[in-house]
Amino acid sequence: MVPVLFILPGLILSAFIIIYPVWELIQTSLRKVTRFGKVTKLNDFANFEAVFSDNLFQEAAIRSVWWTLLVVGGTLICAAGIALILNEKFHGRAIARVIIMLPWSVSLSLLTVVWRWALNGETGYLNHLLEQLGVIDGPVVWLASGSTAFTVMILIGIIVSIPFTTTIFLGGLSSLPGDLYEAARMEGASHWHCFKTITVPMMQPYVNIAIVLNVIYVFNSFPIIWILTEGGPANSTDILVTYLYKIAFKYGKLGEASVVSLLMFVFLLAFAALYLRLVSKDEANA
Repeated sequence: MVPVLFILPGLILSAFIIIYPVWELIQTSLRKVTRFGKVTKLNDFANFEAVFSDNLFQEAAIRSVWWTLLVVGGTLICAAGIALILNEKFHGRAIARVIIMLPWSVSLSLLTVVWRWALNGETGYLNHLLEQLGVIDGPVVWLASGSTAFTVMILIGIIVSIPFTTTIFLGGLSSLPGDLYEAARMEGASHWHCFKTITVPMMQPYVNIAIVLNVIYVFNSFPIIWILTEGGPANSTDILVTYLYKIAFKYGKLGEASVVSLLMFVFLLAFAALYLRLVSKDEANA
């Protein structure tokens, strides 16, 4: 009972921080809201109907799924390779670890501004570099079309997510007991066999943490897309979070914005609960 009393204030504060905003979202989503933010009477789920019937919402939702899957998948693959390299003993490993983690300490908005300058079609450094290497013959306006801009954003999303995920993987690799590898090598196991039978299973909890956290961060990621294109051209790079920002603060549709916020919260909560349940079930079976 005593330990519960010690953590009770924190639990109450956490519950208030989470439950109160969700309750307000539910209330706002069910009512008519004026452009000036005044909440009025119930509107018979009109906000939900308006959101679900909006083609821009449907496109943004599909794009959000692709954005999350591709960025998180690419990040996990790249970060795993980098973490395995940095976990090996070599001269200058400490400096290499510091370098790979430095971008994590820089503001994401600042990094995106730098990328926007580099992607400029006329004076951007990327075009200049590719021309010097002979990859392209002339300047490319990277952010002029939706397909090109969205592809570039995915690559940037992977790049800026690698330091955080690499840190998680490095922490996991550093905690693995070395005597298991020594015993396996004494039995004649190859490096690949050790990786497959020891490293991968024992790293699973860290991979699970990386997946859940990255999905939440990437799904809600706002600066990259907003700073580069503001969801353009012609809303072709909008994801749910930028769509939400537009309808809330550009068009003043606070009721519909509350619906989108609520749907995003429910989606992430359901994903986290389902994924952790599946992982717990697999661990129990193992």
